[in-house]
Amino acid sequence: MSGPPQGLLAWTLSRLRPYRRRVALLAFLSLLEIALGALAPWPLKVVIDQALLGHPIGWEPGARLMAAIADSRLQLLIVVVIAGVVLQVANQFASMFHTQVQVDTGQRMVYDLRLLLFEHLQALGLHHHVTTSTGDAVYRLEADAYSIENLVMSGLFPLASAVITLGVMFGILARMDWAIALLSLTVVPFLYACLRYYTSTLVHREERVKELESKLVERLYETFAAMRLVKSFAREPYEKERFGRTGADVMRARIGITWQESLFSVVVSSITIVGTAIVIAFGGMHVLDGRMTIGDLTIVIAYLGAVYGPLSSIAHTTGQVQGALAGARRVRKILAMTPETIDPPDALDAAGIGGDIRFEHVGFSYPDGTPVLDDITFEARPGQVVALVGLTGAGKTTLVSLIPRFYTATAGRVLVDGVDVQRYRVRSLRDRIAIVLQDPVLFSGTIAENLRYGRLDATSPEIEEAARAAHAHDFITRLPKGYDTAIAEAGGGLSGGERQRLSVARAILKNAPILILDEPTSSLDAISEEIVFAALRRLRAGRTTIVIAHRLSTVRDADAILVLDGGRIAAHGTHAELLQSSRLYRRMCARLSVGRSLDEPESVDELIEAARR
Repeated sequence: MSGPPQGLLAWTLSRLRPYRRRVALLAFLSLLEIALGALAPWPLKVVIDQALLGHPIGWEPGARLMAAIADSRLQLLIVVVIAGVVLQVANQFASMFHTQVQVDTGQRMVYDLRLLLFEHLQALGLHHHVTTSTGDAVYRLEADAYSIENLVMSGLFPLASAVITLGVMFGILARMDWAIALLSLTVVPFLYACLRYYTSTLVHREERVKELESKLVERLYETFAAMRLVKSFAREPYEKERFGRTGADVMRARIGITWQESLFSVVVSSITIVGTAIVIAFGGMHVLDGRMTIGDLTIVIAYLGAVYGPLSSIAHTTGQVQGALAGARRVRKILAMTPETIDPPDALDAAGIGGDIRFEHVGFSYPDGTPVLDDITFEARPGQVVALVGLTGAGKTTLVSLIPRFYTATAGRVLVDGVDVQRYRVRSLRDRIAIVLQDPVLFSGTIAENLRYGRLDATSPEIEEAARAAHAHDFITRLPKGYDTAIAEAGGGLSGGERQRLSVARAILKNAPILILDEPTSSLDAISEEIVFAALRRLRAGRTTIVIAHRLSTVRDADAILVLDGGRIAAHGTHAELLQSSRLYRRMCARLSVGRSLDEPESVDELIEAARR
């Protein structure tokens, strides 16, 4: 059988360290089951040979024991049957306890690994989550988290038990009859060759099935996340067809593996059946020749089942083990990724920062080498509002993402209070930054729970105060249960303005010295925009505010406006200054004010007048 990749077994065993005591208990119970299984056939031998057929016991200590506990064959029959029942019942209790401990340990492994994966996935950088589908992450948490449990409980433990059982039973058989003991091992080379060929063809199929099942989950998440779009274009039949094609690929792959497993099971069973038949025939001849009793043959048959059973079990569960190996590789690959939240020992606490932001010749490129920002230099002080404007793709969102370290600058420095953001502890820094997104993000839960996300220890009066400051209290109190009203995922049932006001209230509750606004009013109507703006004006007071702007109403009162073009600062100044000095800014203002295309010619006076209106 082809083994797991180098290091994977050692990594798997290292995951067992927290469960050392439970693993030791499982090992003890396995040995107890093996011992009880080794004793189980002997009462039947005594019943057949001594109690029923009256043969003398060849072993002197055994003969004295039988004479002491029974005066007649009838008494011997009763005593031995009772002893056999006690052994079988004890074996059942040991098996029951073993199963309970095994399931308990396995589920703890799954829980702990799933928690570790969830924590690690959250700790990975934003670029990973942007470039990797949500469905893939969910599949790793849901399905791949079982890999260690399956590998250990369906692979390592049964294999170890089979080897020990094989050794014990073979030793007893060898003591009884060397020829039969050696004959019982004739099936092992055939089983090994069959297992080796089977696993060499199955491992790649299992990995392929894992990939296809992950794609199926991705398709589900993608479709349901875009359900409004699907319905607006009446594309339900199209999505059904797409999902059906992906599901059919998974179905065919699973059927193929099941067929291979079934065929392998038949081959393994046939080998063990033939081996058992040969041993029975050989043992039967020994009985006819008088070299073995019927009771001895009964023990041989029982031990053959004990030897072949674990071997067949390993063979039959090889598919599951290969699937667990594939899942373990995927888990190990994720855990090998370096999380962004690993802070150096000398990292600084950002709890006392005031919010003075400075970019010094900052550049940024994506991991594939695509340049986004080049030589960005500006400063934003507490109490100031700095607006970023530019065409789509100019790098505005990437620029503000460098402040909370969603991305890391590839050139220059981003400073907060004169300290490079890379020197701060990541979570400490982000605790001092409040972000209001263009599309407000709400979770399923109550209004109060969503607001408390800004500060988990906030009291109910503090939550209400933040909601009043965001002009959200009035509409919240009109809801059926007020702040305890449950809302659907993504804030379903609330208007865009209401969702955005909740987002602003959450930022107010956080009370951070740095505020980042990613055009929070661009999707709102004029009335909702004015309400949200009133809340934002309160939120901006005394804070360093960086705002990505697509509307003139957002930037008119900014202290400084940066015009980005092609990843560089093409111009900077106030609204009035840029109307005079920047042709690109005038063209954007004209487009936003009067709907003029950027390709249409215009005069400076016309554009300035349009922008001022």
